[in-house]
Amino acid sequence: MQPATKSRVKGYFGDYGGQFVPETLIPALETLSDAYDALENDPEFHHQLDQALHHFVGRATPLSFAPRLSKHYGLKIYLKREDLCHTGAHKINNAIGQALLAKKMGKTKIIAETGAGQHGVATATACAKYGLECIVYMGE
Repeated sequence: MQPATKSRVKGYFGDYGGQFVPETLIPALETLSDAYDALENDPEFHHQLDQALHHFVGRATPLSFAPRLSKHYGLKIYLKREDLCHTGAHKINNAIGQALLAKKMGKTKIIAETGAGQHGVATATACAKYGLECIVYMGE
């Protein structure tokens, strides 16, 4: 596995795009980035995140061999069972980290948007774990 690409220029990520957001959001994103930078190498933060991922989310999720699909294609096919995470999808993996970071920042509320609903469910679940108020906006 290759190490994560660090931003060489603020707001850009290697050769593959960058951060394009309304100017009014830049101060909030810088505050968020600074908070993460301060916690990135904090063993206690990582311990709390690891504990939440293992005991609350249900990681690590298993790999399940798919014998019929494997036979059909003449390959060994395994499925990564993210559907077995708490809330039924992979969305909780990110939401739990964001909620923990928000809690460490002293935030009391998270606002999220969702399309089909899974991100909203995951965010609300993570907020409930950390005692944060949660508002979810969903399109029609």
